[in-house]
Amino acid sequence: MATTAKPSLFTRFLDRIEYWGNKLPDPVMIFIGLCILIVVCSGIFSAMGVSAYNPVTKETIQVVNLLTLDGLTQIITKATTNFTGFPALGVVLVVMFGIGVAEHSGYFKSLMIAAVEKAPFKIIVPILILVAMLGTVAGDASQIVVPPIAAMIFLRLGYHPIAGLVMAYAAALGAFAANAIIGMADALALSFTEAGLKAIGANVPVNIAMNWYFMTVSMFLLLFVILFVTYKVIIPRLGTYDAGDLHQESMTELTDIEKRGLRYANYSIVITLALIAVAAIPETSFLRNPNTGSIIDGPLVQGVAITMAVIFFIPGLVYAVVTKTAKSSKDIVHMMNQSMAGMSGFIVIVFFAAQMIALFAWSNLGLIIAIKGANLLEGQNGVTLIVGFIFLTAILNLFIGSASAKWALLAPIFVPMFLFLGYHPAFAQAIYRVGDSITNPITPMFPYLPLLLSYAKKYDKDVGLGTLIANLFPYTLALGIVWTIFVLIWYWLGIPVGPGGPIHIDPSAFN
Repeated sequence: MATTAKPSLFTRFLDRIEYWGNKLPDPVMIFIGLCILIVVCSGIFSAMGVSAYNPVTKETIQVVNLLTLDGLTQIITKATTNFTGFPALGVVLVVMFGIGVAEHSGYFKSLMIAAVEKAPFKIIVPILILVAMLGTVAGDASQIVVPPIAAMIFLRLGYHPIAGLVMAYAAALGAFAANAIIGMADALALSFTEAGLKAIGANVPVNIAMNWYFMTVSMFLLLFVILFVTYKVIIPRLGTYDAGDLHQESMTELTDIEKRGLRYANYSIVITLALIAVAAIPETSFLRNPNTGSIIDGPLVQGVAITMAVIFFIPGLVYAVVTKTAKSSKDIVHMMNQSMAGMSGFIVIVFFAAQMIALFAWSNLGLIIAIKGANLLEGQNGVTLIVGFIFLTAILNLFIGSASAKWALLAPIFVPMFLFLGYHPAFAQAIYRVGDSITNPITPMFPYLPLLLSYAKKYDKDVGLGTLIANLFPYTLALGIVWTIFVLIWYWLGIPVGPGGPIHIDPSAFN
């Protein structure tokens, strides 16, 4: 059994982060506090005559006092429409109908287990990493399902099972944004990016796939980074493991009916994708823009919520019918209800985030901060901006685990700020998603870390949270360095980060 060394100075530092991070209030309470702060600041800065010159509209922007009768009336009467009109809220919820059926029918779980079962032993470790990364499109499934499977496989390979646990966990969360499949993370990020643009009235076309090129290439790059850290750092560090009574343990295998259900479900998704592709080929296709013939601004992408919901719903439905996890239409509807219940936290956050963004817009504080921030950073080069923003996001992520909550805080300021400096919102969003991912493995704000600890105790009853964080930190460090350098290279090459997502934009063109 591997012995646990005395916690290092850095491990103790991380323990302090965990302690103080747990003292932070819930993100919803943070947003409520920010709403109050914005209203109070609007009155103070309005009385001080704070203003900023908008270089796009050629107008001087004044702070609007919300501590007036008209301001308070607006806050009360517009609260509901702020929420219901929140950009991409509908997209997220509609997509969840399809994902809910695919997840709760058992399709996602069976798909991940099958992918690992069929992989040759020589490439099983990179396959595990890839499955963990791709599995994040299914929400929580990857970080919950893949680590224990990886531990069992590492045991069979003769490695320490906890090495498999931390590798899979780091792949699912440390490279969270790196995925070749457009999913919920893209929809969530887009919703707050759009809100940041709406707050300043910027008319910049954005879409759910605008980070796809960058994130797809990142996925393959980070796969090798995680593989390198695993073989060169984690496996040697944890050493050998005495399996004892666990030597007969094997990974849960799929039953015959699960295999049949998975096969038919996979057939259905291939057929669905083929039909969509064939329908989109003609220039006169109803899935293209009728005026330009483009797919990016046509119904296929602009109506991506329905497209994605269908792509996930159909295989989930087929799997449920074949495996009999759904015996009637009521069971299918129940799966959708379960997915909506899982979104309750997001919906609550969105309500208060929507109020905060609206207050920023009405008071002009968000716009003025963006303008003054852009003026302050105008002399800085792109490298300073990129590295600084990634570092800020990564540090903030240690205290606020929710990606949507962080982007709700940062987007109203940084999307306009980068826009004023000539950077497209797609690029700003891509930078944020890098910073938001790299410290995910070591943040104590995720409920998955205690779950990972419970998995680890199965193999070493003396293992502690500090041990896990110490073994996860090399992944965070490597991902942070490599991914940041990769962003800079992408920036220097000037490659679009996705369809409709260039690096630069003319600030005068978005008014």
